[in-house]
Amino acid sequence: MKRILSTYGLYFAWLVALVATGGSLYFSEVLGFIPCTLCWYQRILMYPQVILLGIASYRNDHRIIPYVLPLSVLGGCVSLWHYMEQKVPGFATILPCRVGVPCAQAYIDWFGFITIPFLALVAFILIIVFLSFARSGSVEDEASE
Repeated sequence: MKRILSTYGLYFAWLVALVATGGSLYFSEVLGFIPCTLCWYQRILMYPQVILLGIASYRNDHRIIPYVLPLSVLGGCVSLWHYMEQKVPGFATILPCRVGVPCAQAYIDWFGFITIPFLALVAFILIIVFLSFARSGSVEDEASE
């Protein structure tokens, strides 16, 4: 399993970014959910990864990982903050959204815990995991040469 993840981790990370971006666009453009401020920050950190990881996957270029990994780490932090604003009572009052849609509003609430920021957090974590495996695989390949 580790060998598969180290070999195809870059490709899997690109697929996760592609699905997350597609889901984000589906929620806003098809279902009409208006993104809040924190949603926009998450989009800003996710959307470029589709292009960057897509090109890197096509070229099998693992050198992109140090440049893309921080986007996912920051995106995960924003998603976690956003999720806490939605689920932890009183947390939204610490730094409230003042313009547009309130960040504490949950458009979806599947099974009582799955919200849009939760889905984004899972996507960012998966990308971090896949890129970590891809990075370890590329380091091992360079060491064996």
